[in-house]
Amino acid sequence: MLKAVVHADWTIGTINRNIYGHFAEHLGRCIYEGIWVGEDSEIPNTEGFRNDVIEALRELKIPVLRWPGGCFADEYHWRDGIGPKENRKMMINTHWGGVVENNHFGTHEFFRLCELIDAEPYICGNVGSGTVSEMADWIEYMTSDADSPMANLRRANGRDKPWKLKYFGVGNENWGCGGNMLPEFYADLYNQFQTYARNYGDNKLYKIAGGANTDDYRWTEVLMKKSERHMHGLSLHYYTVPGTWQDKGAATEFGERDWFVTMKKATYMDELLTRHSTEMDRYDPNKRVGIIVDEWGNWFNVEPGTNPGFLYQQNTMRDALVAAVNLHIFHKHCNRVQMANIAQMVNVLQAVILTEGSKMLRTPTYHVLQMYNVHQDAEALAVHGEFGQYGFEGEEGSLAQVGVTASKKDGVVHVSLYNVNPTEATDIEVELRGSEGSISYEGTILAASDIRAHNTFNQTNAVAPQPFNGAELKGGKLKVSLPAASVVVLKLK
Repeated sequence: MLKAVVHADWTIGTINRNIYGHFAEHLGRCIYEGIWVGEDSEIPNTEGFRNDVIEALRELKIPVLRWPGGCFADEYHWRDGIGPKENRKMMINTHWGGVVENNHFGTHEFFRLCELIDAEPYICGNVGSGTVSEMADWIEYMTSDADSPMANLRRANGRDKPWKLKYFGVGNENWGCGGNMLPEFYADLYNQFQTYARNYGDNKLYKIAGGANTDDYRWTEVLMKKSERHMHGLSLHYYTVPGTWQDKGAATEFGERDWFVTMKKATYMDELLTRHSTEMDRYDPNKRVGIIVDEWGNWFNVEPGTNPGFLYQQNTMRDALVAAVNLHIFHKHCNRVQMANIAQMVNVLQAVILTEGSKMLRTPTYHVLQMYNVHQDAEALAVHGEFGQYGFEGEEGSLAQVGVTASKKDGVVHVSLYNVNPTEATDIEVELRGSEGSISYEGTILAASDIRAHNTFNQTNAVAPQPFNGAELKGGKLKVSLPAASVVVLKLK
């Protein structure tokens, strides 16, 4: 039998709640149709925001939301998205589908969205096609309470008091869509732009530099060497792509080989964080600068018949397991990883919500994030044990069959487990050490009879969490029976 020992008296760090952050870009139907339908829409809304989506997002307890991109951020000019909506300048979204945007969702609407879902705003500024003064003015517009030009412009647009803004990204993917820059050039630009990202009043910015593409460790080395003292966070982007960038693989039509390759590529996040952290340790041994994984998740081919620039894909139990795998890795690296933002919130990539007209559904990924939000701001606990192996014939290497992560908060221990094997159930004995007295448990499970199972607009709860009764308590230990391809969260007290 597999075994896991959870040490209730041995903490390894704090799991920053922002690891459960989200990302909403002006891409496809994420903002428009997904979140924002406008005040005149027949879809029930509050100030233009879909009521059903807002309610579901609030239930998810989203701590932080990144906007407006992504690649879109480096072609976004904030003045186009303020003032009376009928006067706002339209623009072509050249990165995503070539559609024309009316800019009805802008700065005021974004901050209102954050208020409605009780999330902190994280704004990504334009370095690729913007100017230093444009970025400086935007920050003044959002955060200054002075009798100043930008603050008065905000007041003229209906917002008297400034907003609180902590997280600010200086550019996005500047090695690619954000300008195709070399790291030395971007580091110099970052140092220049961030100089004018001022703190107004008691608002203190947490400045995030644009980090590496996947395994570009030299980018991290250059940024840390030249800009470490000017940053609070350094971003990292990594997408799980089972195929190639030209043919990424289908979201719902896949077999066990595709499943295994996807899981193996998902676990690569562990190596990336380890090696980027090691590079950062050379210049920041006290881990003052956080890794901000502000884009992560599965990237498959778009659904047949949809706009290829909209990145709309379905979401199955495979996505649920990939979400769990990544969250476990973030917990493991919680001393360096201070935020992660799944891509993306609605209707794009590994979305937590899909919409179609007035219909809405929660995806399997949504359910994993909701089950796991008990770990937010909790103390991560040391775990060790024997977790088995899962491999696939003809494919190199193997994976731990079972993943276990645990945390403690307010005297309650939560243990999250997954079984990555899609065909075989397994049992694991969970022992809680360092805790006084007897224990009891409550559990929740997400599982399905088919690894391709997903929710549709006709069957919105085909994949949904259920109470978990597959554990037996004996002698202070829990024998947990994990079905194939399942995710379980246990509350121990």
